[in-house]
Amino acid sequence: MLNIVIFGAPGSGKGTQSDKLIEHYGLFHISTGDVLRDHIRRGTALGATAKQYIDAGRLIPDELMIDILADVLDDNREATAAGVIFDGFPRTIAQAGALENMLADRGTALSTVIGLEVAEEELIERILNRGRLTGRSDDTLETARKRLDVYHNQTSPLRNYYKERGLYHAVQGSGGIDAVAERISRHLDAITADA
Repeated sequence: MLNIVIFGAPGSGKGTQSDKLIEHYGLFHISTGDVLRDHIRRGTALGATAKQYIDAGRLIPDELMIDILADVLDDNREATAAGVIFDGFPRTIAQAGALENMLADRGTALSTVIGLEVAEEELIERILNRGRLTGRSDDTLETARKRLDVYHNQTSPLRNYYKERGLYHAVQGSGGIDAVAERISRHLDAITADA
């Protein structure tokens, strides 16, 4: 079982690279952003709560995100047999600890953390381009800057947390999509060969 956290700032390519990993390794993808946007689109109570946080460029509370992920894992047991890509989670050290416990409760553990490293100017440009192409309402310059501030202040400490556990693997996230995917695959293939 290959359980991966794909980690990086907003716009670093987590979703794009997750798609490549799904295709190559047959992993189940959990994007907290997609899950939350689905709830917002459907007008659920969770969606209304999440929208308030997202519109303000703030993180969803830990307890809420953990409950959502536990439900997604439990509802998709067969689909997660080969492993899971966690995209957009964890975002805080408290969430990282909760993820470890959640996986341990299900008899598995985190295999690695792929850290997509991209310069801030490129991140902003990618976010704005994505907004123009997809119409995502949260991909504005103001929200992008807020999200990057939140990332630097609250999420980036996870890098050290995972480095201390020997799980963090930095990957240069600039360049062509296939080139970045190849960098990630080299690391994952080494992990699976050692297992």
